[in-house]
Amino acid sequence: MSRLDQLVDAARDGVRRRSGEVPGERLRAQLGTRSGHRPFKEALIRPGLSLIAEFKRGSPSAGPIDSGADVATVVQAYERGGAAALSVLTDEPNFHGSLADLEAARAASELPILRKDFIVDPYQLWEAALAGADAVLLIVAALADEDLRLLWDEAAELDLDCVVEVHDGTDLERALELDPDVIGINNRDLADLTVDTTTTPELITDVPAGMTVVAESGYSDHGQIEELERIGVDAVLIGESLMRAADPEEAVRALVSDEERTREHLFSDER
Repeated sequence: MSRLDQLVDAARDGVRRRSGEVPGERLRAQLGTRSGHRPFKEALIRPGLSLIAEFKRGSPSAGPIDSGADVATVVQAYERGGAAALSVLTDEPNFHGSLADLEAARAASELPILRKDFIVDPYQLWEAALAGADAVLLIVAALADEDLRLLWDEAAELDLDCVVEVHDGTDLERALELDPDVIGINNRDLADLTVDTTTTPELITDVPAGMTVVAESGYSDHGQIEELERIGVDAVLIGESLMRAADPEEAVRALVSDEERTREHLFSDER
């Protein structure tokens, strides 16, 4: 069994447990109370390369990162630093996240939010909408074609944007059947958790013009960001290096700011 299979099985177990506590019918009945949608995909196509800053407490590959981090403190720092959107890890058994983290991020920031999880059931989409997510991640390798289409259609009904994540050419072919607005290219192979940052430049050449591309995994410095922008990537998702930063606000600013914007920031601080 690959690592991805284990992660998907854990996600299905979680859905079974939570739906036993709160049935899907009851969850769906609450959807009318959902607060206003924030445009996630539009945040990724502003001038320059957009940063999706991620809140994550740990991961299978990195282990614990900052289990005691305060969501509001971190995401507000991301927002001040210039992030275009947020990603919040809600997987509990492997990433130590929760829907409570997503709810806290929604309350603390005005930025649109991606629920980052192993989405395998419509129940998770209803949870995402109620917790304040504006978008969800659909991992092609984790889903059969019929399940991928089902979740895609249900997300559209809920006005949730989708980042459709691929890792190789086969994933991309399957993803394009949906005609998605946003393709996420994950440099991490979820079968064994290894990272190869050549994946994004190799795959982006096969992404049709007009689709928004998000690069994921393996990025931590401004030079990498400049290279991604050069090859046509629209946004980058970064989590671990930001969560480990002593000053998350400054870490975000260092990633997204060119020299002119940095001078403007410094000048405004001096006034």
